[in-house]
Amino acid sequence: MPSTGSSDTETTKVTLPDPLTPEAVRGLVSKLSDEQVRFLLLERLDAVAQKEQAKKAGKETSFVELTEYWVNGFASNFVTAIVKIPSIWGGLKTSTSNFFGTFGAWEIVEVGGIVISAIGAGLLAELLVNRLIRNRRNNAAALNDSQSIGQILKILSSRLFWDTIGLIIFFAITRTIIQKYIDPELSPVISAFMVQLVVIPRWAWAFSRFLNAPKNPELRLVAANDEVANFYHRNLIGFVILIGFTSFIIQFQALNGVPVGETRLGYWLNAALFIWLISAAYKGREGITLTMIGSRPEEVTPIEMRIARLYPWLAIGFIIFMWFVIEGIAASGRFDLLGGRQYVVLALVVMSPAMDTMIRGLVRHLVPPMQGDGIIARQAYYSTKRSYIRIGRVLMFTGVIIIISNLWGLNLENMASASVGAQFAGHFMEMLMILAVGYLVWEIVTLLLNRKLAAEQTAEGFDLNADEPGGGEGGGQGGSRLSTVLPMVRFTLQTVIATMTLLIALGNIGVDITPLLAGAGIVGLAVGFGAQALVKDVVAGIFFLVDDAFRVGEYLVIGSTVGTVEKISLRSLQLRHHKGPVHTIPYGEIPLVTNNSRDWVIVKIKFTVPFGTDTNKIKKLFKVIGAEMKEAPYADDLIQTFKSQGVYDVDDVGIVIRGKFMAKPGTQWIIRKDVFTRVQKCFEDNGIEFARKEVRVQIPGLDEHTELNGDQKKAIAAAASEVAEKAEPGAA
Repeated sequence: MPSTGSSDTETTKVTLPDPLTPEAVRGLVSKLSDEQVRFLLLERLDAVAQKEQAKKAGKETSFVELTEYWVNGFASNFVTAIVKIPSIWGGLKTSTSNFFGTFGAWEIVEVGGIVISAIGAGLLAELLVNRLIRNRRNNAAALNDSQSIGQILKILSSRLFWDTIGLIIFFAITRTIIQKYIDPELSPVISAFMVQLVVIPRWAWAFSRFLNAPKNPELRLVAANDEVANFYHRNLIGFVILIGFTSFIIQFQALNGVPVGETRLGYWLNAALFIWLISAAYKGREGITLTMIGSRPEEVTPIEMRIARLYPWLAIGFIIFMWFVIEGIAASGRFDLLGGRQYVVLALVVMSPAMDTMIRGLVRHLVPPMQGDGIIARQAYYSTKRSYIRIGRVLMFTGVIIIISNLWGLNLENMASASVGAQFAGHFMEMLMILAVGYLVWEIVTLLLNRKLAAEQTAEGFDLNADEPGGGEGGGQGGSRLSTVLPMVRFTLQTVIATMTLLIALGNIGVDITPLLAGAGIVGLAVGFGAQALVKDVVAGIFFLVDDAFRVGEYLVIGSTVGTVEKISLRSLQLRHHKGPVHTIPYGEIPLVTNNSRDWVIVKIKFTVPFGTDTNKIKKLFKVIGAEMKEAPYADDLIQTFKSQGVYDVDDVGIVIRGKFMAKPGTQWIIRKDVFTRVQKCFEDNGIEFARKEVRVQIPGLDEHTELNGDQKKAIAAAASEVAEKAEPGAA
């Protein structure tokens, strides 16, 4: 029987069993009254209806529909603002009348006197503090002649710190006086005025001095001349004052009976802000470009140069886009989503060139000094600087994303269970973070490996400008094993990082990566079965590298192919012949490798002298030559100096004498040329001639004649020529 009054509530309350099994449900229903069953059914149906209503409310519109909604909202806001222009003055008059009507004219005048007195007291206290810390300021300013970035930052940070301390003291004194002597109902309006139109603009002035240093070019962090720096300084302070004025007027009207949006005054003040920004970006476009290029245009890449020239127009486009978005939000009545957040986002975008040039300036002073000399060291130093700059930009980009997420309350975990649009926004932000982190890891790994590779090559004396490696004959000494393997390790790690980052990012935005992984497995099987030669090449290359058979820069003989190892990849190596051609040889086709650049080389040289030459004298002369070579410029490359090996052979021309020396790979050809020169000069100085091939022609009856006629000379010459031709190798 249904009950009434307070007892109805008690009787209709039903506690569900835990756990909720079918048996427990049947047992519960059998014990309930009709009223309790009806109440439980209605409660469950209400829950289902609420879920359906929430689901419909969260139904996502298409991008076209959303764009159309925002365009209509923007146009509607504009039309409404035009229509309500006559009411702006009325709203101001109403809010002012309410303000004076509440507190009275005499009380307002009294309050004004208190505010002026509070400001004066605050300024006096700030002045006294500045006098007390004058010595510290002077000690910091004494470093003005230094060009060290650390000392410059110390000066600027100290100045900003003490300006902030003085401003805090000013605000504390004024706030204390206002709270003590002014009616609590007036305190919010006065506090808003002091914060938004006095304190924040003054701190913006101090921060602009830190960033732009309009009167101290030697302390300026941004790359800008005096005119551009002053332009930034004026517009930054003006923009902050306009924001403060906008916020104060809206808050003042809201506190005095004129709700937000009543007169659309906020629309026109907000429009003035955006027009200010667009005008400043257009007028200062050349300065913005120069700021992004920086003080060293020679270090700016062509892509960065194009971005620097295009950025002012991109900034203008982004400002217009933000204006469009903000008006769309306002059209939906969600003023709670704004609250000044849009101005912070705009400030981050507009200040990006200054932050970028600061990053490059810091990198220029913070990057480690160049290690070693030569083109490799210079290229490594430049590459390191570029990597530091890119890392700084990624960190700046990540910081901006985090700041924007926090400003707009983009809780990525909550978005995962929200509507499709919110989920997409959350996943998009997560994807940006994943890509930024992946690129950061890729850049750091590349930086570390490049620095290690450059250090190895610099220590080995590797020179990219060497026109004739190995003295023009090949056979130069190769690099270290580490410098050979590092390029492949770098490529492998870069590929792995890029692949993993891309897969994680795609998976995060809802793309099913399982088919991609399955496809990769199928491709792997296809490669394994259909490209056995490729697998053979890769496996053979791995074992060649494990065996340390060759390194970059070494001179190899592979079958009939000779050359210096110029590049090693996963599948093949490239040999450059000393005459220029490049041979690409797959690892699987290498039957035998002869390495002429490992550890040391022995060069043996033969000289032929006439019969009867004193071989002991030649041995002593070779010994003298060997001693002189120890003082030659290449002496450090000699392992064993030139010496005689005695008589090597005797042929029909003369006696063959052989000498040898041992040297480091790559220098043997230069040393051999010098040995030939020294031996020739030494033989000439000591009356020793090199053996020559001779042809003796015997003419019967020649002894009976003392002179030869022309026919006889021709006959002798023809006979000698015939014999010489028969003596040439390969003659028929």
